[in-house]
Amino acid sequence: MRVKVLCRNPDEYLRETKRDIFKVPRNYSPELHPLEGPREYTRALNAIKLERVFAKPFVGNLDGHREGVTCFGKHPERLSLVSSGSYDGEVCFWDLPSQTCVRRFQAHSGFVRGLTFVPDGNGLLSVGDDKTVKTWNTDSLFDSNEEPIETRISKTVLTGITHHQKKDIFATCGEACLLWEETRNSPIQVYEWGVDTLLDVTFNAVETDLLLSCASDRSIIIYDVRDCGPVKKFVMSLRTNKLCWNPMEATVFTCANEDYNLYTFDVRNLRSAVQVHKNHVSAVTCVDYAPTGREFVSGSFDKSIRIFEIDKANSRDIYHTKRMQHVTSVAWSLDNKYVLSGSDEMNVRVWKARASEKLGALRPREKNALNYSAALREKYASHPQIKRIARHRQVPKHIQHAKKELSVIRTKLVRKEINRRKHAKPGAEEPYVPERKKSVIDVQQ
Repeated sequence: MRVKVLCRNPDEYLRETKRDIFKVPRNYSPELHPLEGPREYTRALNAIKLERVFAKPFVGNLDGHREGVTCFGKHPERLSLVSSGSYDGEVCFWDLPSQTCVRRFQAHSGFVRGLTFVPDGNGLLSVGDDKTVKTWNTDSLFDSNEEPIETRISKTVLTGITHHQKKDIFATCGEACLLWEETRNSPIQVYEWGVDTLLDVTFNAVETDLLLSCASDRSIIIYDVRDCGPVKKFVMSLRTNKLCWNPMEATVFTCANEDYNLYTFDVRNLRSAVQVHKNHVSAVTCVDYAPTGREFVSGSFDKSIRIFEIDKANSRDIYHTKRMQHVTSVAWSLDNKYVLSGSDEMNVRVWKARASEKLGALRPREKNALNYSAALREKYASHPQIKRIARHRQVPKHIQHAKKELSVIRTKLVRKEINRRKHAKPGAEEPYVPERKKSVIDVQQ
């Protein structure tokens, strides 16, 4: 004789602790949940709304400079340490967790044009309008000594500096691109290609012997330090202000241009841009990549900074404040969580890389909830209402008015080109040129 007995496992309904939630048994059979799809869409809609509600990107303000901020230097090994230079020649070291200035000194007479740390982080190189390259000790941040370890004198004004990722060499730009060794006081190599002034120079993080610079004659020049001269040069329609290599892709770089756009190029085909990044309404002055290589941040004279995905034409987010003026420098932290911006009104601002991200430690339940919300937003991203809420941003009025004017101008140019092609004589029609190729005028080797 068999007797059926109801049996329950205590692990299925007992709480591990008194503060734990009650475990509720649930049957996930689709036949019992006919409204699962509409219920999931409602959750996705609530998730995207809450994301915009909690989108508070501003973290803090680093106050201490007496003039506008010109450049940043990121420590290669310490995430909490950042250096900044200003118009009055002063260099400050900032401790980001405490948002305090731990060291400041007068580095140059005139603008500080560039800052870069040596690969091991034990020294900082700076260039300024006084035609000098100075090396500063960073082992002891609380050192009261304001004298540099070494001073190198250049014959011309220097406008930028970058250090090799592995070797003890660095490059500066000015009237020419100069290659220096840390053990010598004079440049070991001079690269020239008939330009008046070079504005920026940067080493490649992957192919470490490649060097990139932009010039005042609207050209961008590629160098190889293993060669005795420049490798390639191409000219754009307007001047490039800043350059940045992709840290994960050896052949890709992005340039900030005077025509309000950013252009991403591949060095294997310089006649056409890979992507044109729009949305700025004034000249773009600075750009910096995230350590993942999938996003970058840019600053502009329109008093805002924007975050772009590398394969998207429009920005993912825009950051601004009422007091922020022309943005002159930006930096993306090496832990991929924060963005720094420096502007004309003497402030260094710290922003979250993702505006709605919660800072601090998260419990497992919080992580699961955030991952579930992110999955829902990705799944329903193409739905019209969710797309509208996700891309909506509050922007200043001067940017809105400028966008309307630029839209009218671009519409006029497109209509003019269509009419010219429509009314041209048979056989005399101008070939159609994609927008990605219009910005490149000539390529020289």
